[in-house]
Amino acid sequence: MESVVVKNLTKKFHHFVAVDRISFVVKRGEIFGFLGPNGAGKTTTIKMLCGILTPTDGEGQILGFDIVKDQQKIKQAIGYMSQRFSLYEDLSIEENLRFFGGIYGVPSATLKERIDELLQKMEISTPPSTPLIKLPAGIKQRLALAKALIHNPEIVFLDEPTSGVDPLMRRKFWEIIYTLAQEGKTVFVTTHYMEEAEYCHRAGFIIGGKLIADNSPGQLKKEFENNVYAIESEKSIELFHHLVSLPFIIHKALFGKKIHIVVPPDKDISLLKKEFRALGYPVVSIEQIPPSLENIFLTKVKNTSS
Repeated sequence: MESVVVKNLTKKFHHFVAVDRISFVVKRGEIFGFLGPNGAGKTTTIKMLCGILTPTDGEGQILGFDIVKDQQKIKQAIGYMSQRFSLYEDLSIEENLRFFGGIYGVPSATLKERIDELLQKMEISTPPSTPLIKLPAGIKQRLALAKALIHNPEIVFLDEPTSGVDPLMRRKFWEIIYTLAQEGKTVFVTTHYMEEAEYCHRAGFIIGGKLIADNSPGQLKKEFENNVYAIESEKSIELFHHLVSLPFIIHKALFGKKIHIVVPPDKDISLLKKEFRALGYPVVSIEQIPPSLENIFLTKVKNTSS
């Protein structure tokens, strides 16, 4: 069964094309990561799927509801955590959750039990009477997710849910997302953190409004045709800046004392060492390493723009 079906979805703002004819399917119980840099079209897409924006063209269904004709039904059926914090700072934890529970029609007889259940799931031990203004960012983010889940939706849309929180809290947030998926919920999550794609069942890469990849992280790596090498030199910084003179280098990045480079498959280690010696930079070590999703994304971006 599919939770999300999108075909040629397009959104234009006057002459600007924010989302350009994208198509994909998200299955029930799947964690689908929608990844790309800021301004790539992620939030515009998620707002169309949640019934907040009307598409310029194309079509889509959420849990069988049409994203144009059934916008109000979609809003009631889904959970949505927006990029902007949407809880009330002057209200307490419990007051916020009771307020949104009422909006979503959660029966008052079961609302207290639902709030207790969600606070436990989010691992929030702070007294429910605490005003939100006194809470740290990490707890506020988990409360925003609790709000999105208050009516127990089948699918939840999370727009940049880990933005602005520390790495430990980001990991905790993903543990909660895993739990939701194990319960059978579909999770559609946008992020610009490439490493977070590793946590997803499938990842869609978007750049300039265009969907440039859509597959499982493992399959994306399997299909990657280029080679990735880690290089260490006595003058790694100087070498890094001179690599621009080598046209075969698709992408390069510094990791401490090492440089990671992406090169075509016909460039083996011996050829690379020869090239670096010619530049006057002796190499201490060079080894082939598995590609990361960031390597894959940046390579696809370059291929798309070239």
